[in-house]
Amino acid sequence: MMNLANAPSEAPQVRLAKAGATRVLVVDDEPTLRRSVVRMLVASGMEAIQAEDGAAALAVLERERVHVALVDLMMPKMNGLELLQTLRTSHPGVEVIMMTAFGDVEVAVKSVRAGAYDFLEKPFRSNDEVVLTVSKAAERRHLVNHAAMLKRQLDEQKETFGELIGNTASMQEVYRLAVGVAPTSSTVLILGESGTGKELTARAIHEHSSRSTKPFVAVNCSAIPVDLVESELFGHVRGAFTGAITTREGLFKTADQGTIFLDEVGDLPPLAQVKLLRALQEGEIKPVGTNEIRRVDVRVLAATNVDLRTKIAAGRFREDLYYRLNVICIELPPLRKRRDDIAILAHHFLRKYAARQGREVMKISDEAMRVLRGQNWPGNVRELENAMEHALVYCREDTILPHHLPSGRHSLAPLTNEEAPGEAATALPDSLADLPYRDAKQRALTLFDDAYFSAVLRRTGGNISEAARQAGLDRSNFRRASKRNGQKTSG
Repeated sequence: MMNLANAPSEAPQVRLAKAGATRVLVVDDEPTLRRSVVRMLVASGMEAIQAEDGAAALAVLERERVHVALVDLMMPKMNGLELLQTLRTSHPGVEVIMMTAFGDVEVAVKSVRAGAYDFLEKPFRSNDEVVLTVSKAAERRHLVNHAAMLKRQLDEQKETFGELIGNTASMQEVYRLAVGVAPTSSTVLILGESGTGKELTARAIHEHSSRSTKPFVAVNCSAIPVDLVESELFGHVRGAFTGAITTREGLFKTADQGTIFLDEVGDLPPLAQVKLLRALQEGEIKPVGTNEIRRVDVRVLAATNVDLRTKIAAGRFREDLYYRLNVICIELPPLRKRRDDIAILAHHFLRKYAARQGREVMKISDEAMRVLRGQNWPGNVRELENAMEHALVYCREDTILPHHLPSGRHSLAPLTNEEAPGEAATALPDSLADLPYRDAKQRALTLFDDAYFSAVLRRTGGNISEAARQAGLDRSNFRRASKRNGQKTSG
């Protein structure tokens, strides 16, 4: 229990800590307890402000920025629940923790349902319990604020350039080139590794062009059988070849007046390259099986993840076609070279799949974000998108944690039929259900820590550095935590 015997008789209204520290408002009509809690919070590196009742608390909040409010449930004039309701309306950016007398669990649960982050029973079991609860509430507020900031950035970017997202200098250069070329009719060659967003870039260029109301036709050249490429692109007449039972216009005709996007253009066979060159130079196509020339007005955007100059040197790609395609070149950077964009991209994909699944998971913990930023992402943005969809499936609450990500799934037991993805888990072991709430919660956390650290260390062969990286924790913190759980480490 916290020792209040040595609490000072007077305490300043505001105790300052280092810049950027968590600011906590302590609201309680007992001066001795208020001062002791303030002293405890300041000693942990926070900034604490005092208020003796609800009215004083509201007055403080009118002039001070606060992250967390510790509010006593039983106070004169305005009780804790009434203050909580007022704060939810007038100061929604403040996380509220209720302080209740021992045994008032029913009222405390009611306060949580009314919007409080958590509750603490007085007398406190330990200073650490108070500091940890406040720290977690502050972290939640940080995550909510960060998510709101990323949402604003995403909304602003989508207004200007669709689904192509990023704030780094390399992506700003992509925007500059794309916005500049969009209103023109110039052919654009988009370069980049697989998964970097080449089709998104092409769509954004089309949507910002004068052709935006006309068709946008995307073609994966590598997915078309070699003997059908010409027919697919330029059409054919009935009887042109075995199986041609009807006349087909082809994708260039479909895209007339609009834009055609040729992804993996380097995989086009030689004859299709000749016909593409003709379409680019003269705006003319000739369907398979006829000598009839047809005029088309199509803007061509092409993309590849290979070096076309190497193919030219090997005689597998026409040099004249390369220069017709490479009028304007936009090169997309791999995700590993734009790590500062990972946060906004991850949040974008989280919003996308949460909306699709009707979920309200909108935050990513700092530890999970460190895991995301620490990976090399060979699959680039597409791999990150898949990782966020994966994390959402396994997340049960409102925040993505490291073990929800693909790299952390091995630390979890398989889901039972009752715990299918997307549904809330309701089963609880009898050994926990028989315990008081706080003891059960602590026991569950201990069991999870044991299983998690054991799984990560087993996967990395006991290498502490690699295990810490996969867990998204600082190496020294991981070592201390794993030792507490009796795990053997190396490296």
